[in-house]
Amino acid sequence: MDYPELAARTRRFSHGAPRAVTVAGDGSRVVFLRSAGPEDAADALWLLDVVSGEERLVAEPAALLGDDADPAALSPGERALRERLRLSAAGIGSYALDAAGRVAAFALAGRLFRADLVHGDVVEVAAAGPVLDPRPDPTGQRLAYVTDAADGVRRGELRVVDNDGTDTMLAGEDAGVTWGLAEHIAAEEFRRYRGYWWAPDGRSVLAARVDDSRLPRWHLHDPSDPATPPTTVAYPVSGGPNAEVSLHLLDLDGGWVDVHWDRETYPYLASVNWADGGPLITVLRRAQQHGLVLAVDPRTGETQVHAELADPRWVEPIPGTPAHLPDGRVLVGGELAHDGYDARCLFADGTLLTPPSLYVRRVVGRLPGDDGPVDLLVEASDGEPSQRHLFRVRTVIGGGVDARRITTDPGWHTAAVGGTVLAVGTASLDQPGTRWTVRQGDREVAVLRSLAATPPYAPRPVLERVTDRRLPTAVLYPGSHVAGRRLPVLLDVYGGPGHQEVVAARAAWLERQWWADAGFAVVTVDNRGTPGVAPSFEKAVHRRVADVVLADQVDALGALAEKHPDLDLDRVAVRGWSFGGWLAGLAVLRHPELFRCGVVGAPVTDWALYDTAYTERYLGLPDDGPEVYAHHSLVELAAEPVTARSQARPLLLVHGLVDDNVVAAHTLRLSAALLATGRPHAVLPLTGATHLAAGGIAEHLLTQELAFLRAWV
Repeated sequence: MDYPELAARTRRFSHGAPRAVTVAGDGSRVVFLRSAGPEDAADALWLLDVVSGEERLVAEPAALLGDDADPAALSPGERALRERLRLSAAGIGSYALDAAGRVAAFALAGRLFRADLVHGDVVEVAAAGPVLDPRPDPTGQRLAYVTDAADGVRRGELRVVDNDGTDTMLAGEDAGVTWGLAEHIAAEEFRRYRGYWWAPDGRSVLAARVDDSRLPRWHLHDPSDPATPPTTVAYPVSGGPNAEVSLHLLDLDGGWVDVHWDRETYPYLASVNWADGGPLITVLRRAQQHGLVLAVDPRTGETQVHAELADPRWVEPIPGTPAHLPDGRVLVGGELAHDGYDARCLFADGTLLTPPSLYVRRVVGRLPGDDGPVDLLVEASDGEPSQRHLFRVRTVIGGGVDARRITTDPGWHTAAVGGTVLAVGTASLDQPGTRWTVRQGDREVAVLRSLAATPPYAPRPVLERVTDRRLPTAVLYPGSHVAGRRLPVLLDVYGGPGHQEVVAARAAWLERQWWADAGFAVVTVDNRGTPGVAPSFEKAVHRRVADVVLADQVDALGALAEKHPDLDLDRVAVRGWSFGGWLAGLAVLRHPELFRCGVVGAPVTDWALYDTAYTERYLGLPDDGPEVYAHHSLVELAAEPVTARSQARPLLLVHGLVDDNVVAAHTLRLSAALLATGRPHAVLPLTGATHLAAGGIAEHLLTQELAFLRAWV
């Protein structure tokens, strides 16, 4: 079986691998999702008992649903949530625990389930409609959930089920208003996937109310199924209105308190955290150059400013912040950009906690401190952006800056923590997948079993930094390559803010090795604008994304060709998806003398047709800089006349017809502009596909792309 087919059947070798790993608050058990094997798409709920080191199956989708139900069946709201999470697994998509990790709640085929993780009982709980995002309260006595639309039930009702089965609606309104759900911008651009939060005592809920009635309605339809009516979505298009988001404290006895902040000035609710110490929220201005960390009084809803976030380009909050420390101080993520420093750091009430050498990526949680006060467990990079390590950060007052690395092997590390138990996920170039090791203090408890298929090869990319900007890059050769044989080059790009491609994890290079073995030298570059190096490296793209990103890609190609003489820069192709699709199109249209052809997948061809928060963060408001938007538009670029100097190079445009993130209109408008100027191109529409192109579509595309590139390089 060749790689594309094997990758499609195994979801790129992730079926059967543990994911969504959580450690119970008391450290007694580790909870995770895993399917039954390398070709089983339906994830089940598992736990590892820390005392015995044994795994136990808690909830298996087929057994719970019976023969008549499909574990892959999703309600529209659940499908949309998984699209935002970039989650293509079937079965149990996610779960939530109570504070002690004794109770788990999850939705399956729109039905509500409660699992007793101590005794192993799993019961279905009667619910008012298709269930979204169920969560037990911290005491484990009640379950909250949000309804999806079906059979007269309104989408976005926030409901609570008591132990006796009583189901109460806490909040709900007519169409156009939802409760307890993250709006498109929060989930897609701020990584806030939740819309409600339990109080620590389980007696009230902090809930987001979202009114999207002002948003334009876009209609998505797959012409391959003309009998199906179009899906209508409220889309916050750049320069237009956003959904109105407010927060409210809902008491289980019927009380209601509004949370007060200047929502007109700070419309974006970027994060919410409610643990001991009261709710903390982060709100941002529309331009995202200023934000506030606010403490909420749960009795009155009044807010107090704990910290201000400011940057002349944009503010970039650190996941896991803000949060209360046990001593009452507030943990906030920020940046050091003075006195020679250029770092993403952590602060406690303004006091620096992490050294400027660290690039802090996420606060995982708390670890018991060596000298009493708790330490923080942090994911960060230290000088090498292709690697992510775990650090123990001291929080003791007056203790100075102290961050000790606790992962030693090279690679890309992540973690979950509870009590004294630490679950560490390690990916590296030396092993397939992610290996999850559970430790309690100095004792290794167990390694979570992986049932994933083993990839057919072990790629060995050459990772190096090039140019005076020290751009992270990688080169992959065919497995049978003989030095001195010149190879056509495939520039495999993403290049967009918030995401890295050049990482020390084997999974990132499996598909690229297939391309290499097809006869290419595959090159990948993390240009300025991508994370992991320094804030100034990330934010150099502000208002000039196209020029900076493309210049870095071209400069890196030249620098790599000097180091790798087998790279033939007279035969260069480029391919990419989403932001990478836009970048691939930009490369071919602006530099036809270098790029012979390109595969342009799901591209944002006109930034005035993309969403508010992402586009305005990097390009500003359309009315403030129409020339900036025009300069970044592939449609405008394609409409320019073809001359002898700007020779026309062929493009393969690919797009899912029901993509609700980058709508198919982007590709259709680009195709019309290319056609009008006589530029050669082909359009490959993907019936039934979203932005994820899941279900094996992306993998089966590979052979079509290969045939196109071989014809033109």
